[in-house]
Amino acid sequence: MERVARKAISAYVCFILGNKNAYFCLNDLQGVTWILPERFANSEIAPEAVYALLGIVSSVNQHIIETPTDGHSLASKEQSIPWALVVSILKDVEAVVEVAAQHFVGDDRKWGFLAVTEAVKACVRLAAFRENGYRMLLQGGEVENEEEDVLEDNQGVKTNGVPVIYPVNGHSQNGHWIMSDGPDGKPGIISKTLEGRAVAALNRFGQNAKMLSDPTWMSRLQPSPVPPAVMEIEKPTLATIWSSKGISGRLFMLGEAVHIFRPLVYVLLIRKFGIKSWTPWLVSLAVELASLGIHSHATDLNHRAGKVHQLSSAERDELKRRKMMWALYVMRDPFFASYTRRHLEKAEKALSPVPLIGFITGKLVELLEGAQSRYTYTSGS
Repeated sequence: MERVARKAISAYVCFILGNKNAYFCLNDLQGVTWILPERFANSEIAPEAVYALLGIVSSVNQHIIETPTDGHSLASKEQSIPWALVVSILKDVEAVVEVAAQHFVGDDRKWGFLAVTEAVKACVRLAAFRENGYRMLLQGGEVENEEEDVLEDNQGVKTNGVPVIYPVNGHSQNGHWIMSDGPDGKPGIISKTLEGRAVAALNRFGQNAKMLSDPTWMSRLQPSPVPPAVMEIEKPTLATIWSSKGISGRLFMLGEAVHIFRPLVYVLLIRKFGIKSWTPWLVSLAVELASLGIHSHATDLNHRAGKVHQLSSAERDELKRRKMMWALYVMRDPFFASYTRRHLEKAEKALSPVPLIGFITGKLVELLEGAQSRYTYTSGS
């Protein structure tokens, strides 16, 4: 049975890699579900289930396309858990959980189910945070935070003091670098920069030419090749980061942990005080501001400790994205019920006499009000 499952997975991976256009068509089909009849009706679970199913399939296909694979890696037992894919699936499942709970137990009691879902998501994100070397989670963990190329010295050491070794003829397998021996029998090491790779390529070309011109080079061939050495790149642990990064690194980790648990705190407060209370809204906003404030303090160049946690361009973009997500607070109750809905209704009434524009505005307002009624679409988690 397991063998059949592995063959089926491998066949599906090969199909997706050979038909990447089907992935984009599936994304378009998922968008069409927004205009299905009774899309945001309380009693309709089917449209949300269809949307979630298409989202899960789309996330799996995207993971297959973006992950280097030989066609069998998804069926490998030794492969690490794809946390980004797990987070994406949980977000789609959460939408179905909300609609189902709302249908079977009502609006007031659905928050218990959503709290459990948010707790699971928080645990998964913490695991992804740890697996990723305690680097910032991008888009809530749905995108892997891969380390950027940085300027290296002649010894292949990064400016932050972390040594990195790249094999000449090696490759990555199961998170390890496979080192291939060079012509002299020693492991080859090249720089990750473009100039370094060019120099290494010229060097290998010269060595190969020398070997071909030397009639005695065949006598140096070994009858049985030595198996390549496997070099494990150890990921930083909590203890090493806590001791080496100083106060700035600790603040960075604290800010990321606060950001991870913010949705769970928000749902628990709604469960206790109700969706119409200002307490969950204000506390969630305060936690959001605290997280970004801690990150800003950790990366401040004038930090008195003198140790600054350097952010990559992707992490700086992530902080900008988190600030843009503050716009969702105008779509959350009680702010939406008190202010936003009133302005939407005024805009719809003013534009309704205009042909076509009035129709589009009415549909847009209808979609916004429907999406606002779902926690999943306005939670920002």
